[in-house]
Amino acid sequence: MMQKDAPIGVFDSGVGGLTVVREIIRQLPSENIVYFGDTARVPYGTKSRDTIINYSEQIVHFLKTKQVKAIVVACNTATSYALDVLKEKLDIPIIGVVRPGAVTAVNATRNKRIGIIATEGTVGSGIYPKVIHEYNPEIQVVQKACPLLVSLVEEGWTDDPVTDEVARRYLKSLQASEVDTLVLGCTHYPLLRKAIGRLVGDGVTLVNPAYETACSLRELLKEEGIYRESGEPSYSFFVSDGAERFSNFANSILPVDLVPTRLVPIENY
Repeated sequence: MMQKDAPIGVFDSGVGGLTVVREIIRQLPSENIVYFGDTARVPYGTKSRDTIINYSEQIVHFLKTKQVKAIVVACNTATSYALDVLKEKLDIPIIGVVRPGAVTAVNATRNKRIGIIATEGTVGSGIYPKVIHEYNPEIQVVQKACPLLVSLVEEGWTDDPVTDEVARRYLKSLQASEVDTLVLGCTHYPLLRKAIGRLVGDGVTLVNPAYETACSLRELLKEEGIYRESGEPSYSFFVSDGAERFSNFANSILPVDLVPTRLVPIENY
């Protein structure tokens, strides 16, 4: 049986996956975490399926050197393109961020109109409509790629008039479609939740897949008998570029003190 004390591996294209880490820390406070942010190759949303699969496989190889007991693909684009491929090759549990958010949206909508904002890659994959329609084929799904939002979050412009204006333009078509539920389909977007909520109004339910993924992870670990219920947790952070900048950003959003972030030559994996 896998050791309960082994860490959970989490990866993303950059800093967005820290929103998933934040929820895991809050909801699974005793779990050890190893995080990798592919900051040298961000964003993933504009890259091809084959490239994203290749990147994801390299990162998983790295995480396995840390003896992780489970992996969370904390990136909607990587979940869309690489999750099924990774599942076939791994002998440990792995989950993505799409299904937990999609299921919550299905349960939340009242008028059967769900909006998805995501990267071009996630929208192009069609994974959110596919999963949503598995649960209710009558739901109308309206998608909008919002590529600039990732760069604005990476710049730290989460509370800036420029970001508000960009988001307003992206959200216009969704509002015209009268969606009553909006999935923040990129792990960067929960960091803009306040601005997005202000723009769409109280009548639209915002779904944060990061929160739902942490809930799903807890259930998965319990089912596998590897849930760590007590003990002091440890957190390790690795990136492919810009370690100091990453640390500064992580310190601003995580509820714990951040240990030093280390660089990894991820292409070697």
